[in-house]
Amino acid sequence: MPSALLQPFDRRLATITLAALLLTTAGAPAWAQYTWRDSRGQVHASDLPPPRDIPDKDVLRRPSATARPVAAAAPAASGASGAALGAVVATRPLLDPELEARRKRAEQETKAKAKAEEDKLAAQRADNCQRARQQLALMDNGQRLVQFNARGERVVMDDSARANEQAQARGVMASDCR
Repeated sequence: MPSALLQPFDRRLATITLAALLLTTAGAPAWAQYTWRDSRGQVHASDLPPPRDIPDKDVLRRPSATARPVAAAAPAASGASGAALGAVVATRPLLDPELEARRKRAEQETKAKAKAEEDKLAAQRADNCQRARQQLALMDNGQRLVQFNARGERVVMDDSARANEQAQARGVMASDCR
C-alpha cells in the first residue's frame, strides 16, 4: 500500500522538478555573458562588457550574436512554382541603435572631410592651371622679358630660358588642367 501512495507523490515531485528546471533555464540569457581575465589573472563574469583597458586576447567569452531573419527574394526557376521554391532567409546580427548611429555619423564626417579635401585640391589645381596658362601666354607673345638674378640685377631672358619656362608651364597645364 505505501507504494501506491508514493506513486502520485513521485509524479507531483517530477512535475515540480521539471517546472523548476524550466524556470531556471528560462533565465539563462540574463546570466553572465562576458567572461574576461584581468591584469592580475583573476577571471570575471558579467552581463556588461569588460572595461576598455582589457585587451581582446584576455576576453574569454562574449555573448552570442542574436540574429534576426531577413527575407530575401528567391530567384525563380523555370517551370517551378513560387510555393515550391520558398523564401531564402538570411541572418543579420542585431546592432545597438546608438552604435549604429555613431558609425553612420563617423562615416558621414569622413566623407565630408574627404569631399572638402577634394574640393580644396580641385581649387588649387584650377588656380595652378590658370597661372600656367597666363605664364605660357606671356612666354609665347615674343616680347622681350627680364628676370632678376640672386643679386637683384635685371637679366634679359634668352631663348633657352624662355623654352624652359614654356616647358614648365605646359607640364603644369598637363597635370592640372583637366
